Amino acid sequence: MRNQFYLFFLLVLFIFSCQPTAQKTANRGTLAKNGLVSSSHPLASEVGVNILKKGGNAADATVATFFALSVVYPVAGNIAGSAFVVYRLKDGQIGSIDGREKAPAKAHRDMFLDKDGNVIKDLSLLGHLAVGVPGSVDAMVEMHKKFGKLAWKDVIQPAIELANNGFKLTKREAESLNRAKEQFKKINSYSLHVVREDRSWQEGDLIFYKDLAKALERIRDSGRDGFYKGETAELIAKEMEKGKGIITKEDLANYKAVWRTPVTTAYKDCKIISMPPPSSGGIALLQLMQGSENYPFTKWGQLNSQTIHTMTELERRVYADRATHLGDPDFYKVPSEMLLNPEYNKKRNASISPVQKTLSSAIKEGNVKSIESVETTHFSVVDKEGNAFSITTTLNSYFGSKVMVEGGGFFLNNEMDDFSVKAGVANQFGAIGGEANAIIANKRMLSSMTPTIVEKNGKLLMVVGSPGGTTIITTVYQVMLNVLAHKMTMQEAVNAKRFHHQWQPDIILMEKGAIPDSVKTRLQNMGHIISEIGGLGKVDAILRLPNGMYEGASDLNRSDGAALGY
Repeated sequence: MRNQFYLFFLLVLFIFSCQPTAQKTANRGTLAKNGLVSSSHPLASEVGVNILKKGGNAADATVATFFALSVVYPVAGNIAGSAFVVYRLKDGQIGSIDGREKAPAKAHRDMFLDKDGNVIKDLSLLGHLAVGVPGSVDAMVEMHKKFGKLAWKDVIQPAIELANNGFKLTKREAESLNRAKEQFKKINSYSLHVVREDRSWQEGDLIFYKDLAKALERIRDSGRDGFYKGETAELIAKEMEKGKGIITKEDLANYKAVWRTPVTTAYKDCKIISMPPPSSGGIALLQLMQGSENYPFTKWGQLNSQTIHTMTELERRVYADRATHLGDPDFYKVPSEMLLNPEYNKKRNASISPVQKTLSSAIKEGNVKSIESVETTHFSVVDKEGNAFSITTTLNSYFGSKVMVEGGGFFLNNEMDDFSVKAGVANQFGAIGGEANAIIANKRMLSSMTPTIVEKNGKLLMVVGSPGGTTIITTVYQVMLNVLAHKMTMQEAVNAKRFHHQWQPDIILMEKGAIPDSVKTRLQNMGHIISEIGGLGKVDAILRLPNGMYEGASDLNRSDGAALGY
């Protein structure tokens, strides 16, 4: 009898050891064998993983997760914003799709200025005029058409069910709705279901999005035309007319997402693959990685004063370039080849002193010799075959323009603020812009979104990205270095404290508790000004381990996210 029990016990152990379930270890995130989704909301991650379990591939799971986030994470998830996707297929093929918003046909460069040429406060941030023509839905349709395995209706349906059946709010979600309540009431001419007059929203409250469910059903049944034409387009056009916006049904019908070639560079034995313009993120990140290769960050340590000083100096030069040379490549000749030339960046960084910061007033954009003629969400997906998708999507500010389309149940973006409203004037993230990013009808505005994939020795290594406006670039940069230079696990790299510098304003933003007073003093002695803030970025990333397993990491200290796999 004892021998039979022992054999039964061994059999049970063997069965459980063979199950492809996700698990966690002390220093690692979620470990999974057959696929993984890391996103800013556990319900969205669950939707994505369920699609993988049903036989869908990473593209299917990406689309399903995207639409689920439009329901459960409306502060940034959307069907009326933008999306950038970088992908790497199992055979090594890479690509990207640009679902960035465009300026409406009636837009013009002085549309946010008064008669004296001064910027009108908040006009590019709040209300109907702040809205760019949405691009995210078309990007998802095109991506699924090219790579999807399951039927379109099957990847949309889970989001519809979430919207119809409702879901419980987390503490953060309740707080974000309460914080925006007065702006919702001020901007919208009708009563929004997300505004409670009886009391504030609380953790655990059930919330429904019935009108959004109907909008999603139209996308399910008619694909692209379910958003850019028909009833939803009519609702958007009516909302625009009511609020003196300028987006028309023609703007919506004419929108097209664009397939683009990712930007790439080498970092030691890795290949970095990221989003090209109109994102500034990819080029900026690649410039930072090129510069980092010349410094012994591994030896110095992650939050050593010399490491922070040097990384900050690299960042300041990159953001100076961003302010001048980056914009929509369909309207402006972006000097990508020059900016990604290692010799150019080596020359740019030669003025970095190891003991003293360079004055921002002394840092200008690089001398490019030839130019012919913060609320966002990121998620990462891999499947069992090794297909990987890195996607960042946004409304810009939290809840975008604060305009919810009457009868549509979704918020509209405020991406017009990402243009250079006036040359030399900062946007809401403090980013300076110039002629390259000036407002022109039908032009895409510059972005900082930085969806990124890393290869090592020809194999998939990492899928990474973050929200955070202009801080996206430095967040992704630091998380990648934490893994590549400081040998952290994916979860350790995501959890680690972060800092940020963007040339102007001339300060280091530092997460509270990131560094001891001794390091702070050394940085101040070098001339740096440090300002402590609550948090930088919300990373959702995946690392492929040497044994072929995936480690998913979600930024649990800074968000409600979840990395789930099987």
